[in-house]
Amino acid sequence: MRVIIVKSYEDIGKEAAKIVKDLIIKKPNAVLGLATGSTPISLYKELIRIHKEEGLDFSKVITFNLDEYYGLSGGHPQSYRYFMDENLFNGINIKKENTHVPDGTIPIDKIEEYCKKYEEMIKQAGGIDLQILGIGGDGHIAFNEPGSSIYSRTRLVALDEQTIKDNSRFFEKIEDVPRFALTMGVGTILEAKEIILLANGIKKAEVVAKAIEGPITSQITASALQLHPKVTAILDEEAASKLKRKKYYKFAHQAEEKINLRIF
Repeated sequence: MRVIIVKSYEDIGKEAAKIVKDLIIKKPNAVLGLATGSTPISLYKELIRIHKEEGLDFSKVITFNLDEYYGLSGGHPQSYRYFMDENLFNGINIKKENTHVPDGTIPIDKIEEYCKKYEEMIKQAGGIDLQILGIGGDGHIAFNEPGSSIYSRTRLVALDEQTIKDNSRFFEKIEDVPRFALTMGVGTILEAKEIILLANGIKKAEVVAKAIEGPITSQITASALQLHPKVTAILDEEAASKLKRKKYYKFAHQAEEKINLRIF
């Protein structure tokens, strides 16, 4: 796993956006796997800027989101479809029919069939070229809570109490947080051709260290990323503060906001 350490949260977005931009220039019909939550917002803001100021074309790009709260419609302000529209899709020239977010309103008796169809849609699109991930406070990726199998696929899951607590900041009260979600599985995520893991802040430092340098365990589902051949973790200095290895990539700001790569 390649680890890039940057100065700030905004730099996380800028560095990740370079990777996304290079992929889209090389492959205009790239398939992106997208994440929600506060972590990738700086990335999405930077992609909107690049689109508006540099003309990056998203018209042929296809996206698949990792997850969605079960029970929320796409129009709900806390749904992940709403989040993606507000934070990325409405700011770029992507075709809405090319954007896929799990449907949180699927009847319970249709969920298994729907999840299989979601997996099939990814395969029909040619697989995910680049998957964006955040990491939960308990080490989860997507909504693959502790104990999720490395072979897990898209499915309905019960949310861990820690996840509910962490996500309650987006709702008026903790009782409003859905207790279930539809999510891609760990196995689904590992099939992406390339993965970017984003993390910022001191609160993520311990779990980031466990995911990157600890043993591979279902209790920290992000640790499964160690098995993937092409993962880049982009961290701010606080999120990287508990890593023990010394030789990671690190960025230092230079004059005129230029960022030069140094190896420590």
